[in-house]
Amino acid sequence: MGLTIQPLARTHDRSAFSCGQDDLDAWFRRQAGQDERRNVARVFVAVDDDLGVVGFYSLGAFSLAITDLPPALADKLPRYDAIPAALIGRLARDARVRGQGMGDLLMADAICRVLEAGTRLGIFAILVDAKDAGAAAFYRAFGFEAFPSRPDRMFLLTATARTALERLKGPP
Repeated sequence: MGLTIQPLARTHDRSAFSCGQDDLDAWFRRQAGQDERRNVARVFVAVDDDLGVVGFYSLGAFSLAITDLPPALADKLPRYDAIPAALIGRLARDARVRGQGMGDLLMADAICRVLEAGTRLGIFAILVDAKDAGAAAFYRAFGFEAFPSRPDRMFLLTATARTALERLKGPP
């Protein structure tokens, strides 16, 4: 299985993609390209040489209210009205590759892209919205924590993500 993750293009056939959640499938087929063209999100697809598109995620900029953060964390930050963040807006893998680690690969790639962008602009945290308990558990496995006032919205500090990534890479 030859797999690449690349920006969504008009040439990617999205018609066969099915993750089993109608709202995600519909967004990917009908809205993802429009969001990309309108600069609302950047969409990345995992393309298998044999199966075609087998996963996707979207990235966007987000403004985080400091009052949404846990008090222990907010108390350590400057009193700005908003803190810069990145949003992984949607992430799904095709049912044909269920159980093969595609979700983990997509999440790791999204986090790496956010960290790369963070070398050029300030990004304090990465946010996700958990659709259900299963999604929340998936995100928690990557270190995401729920916001106190909104448990379906979760965050991962970019500093935490960067430290974890450096630990995985090991010494130079």
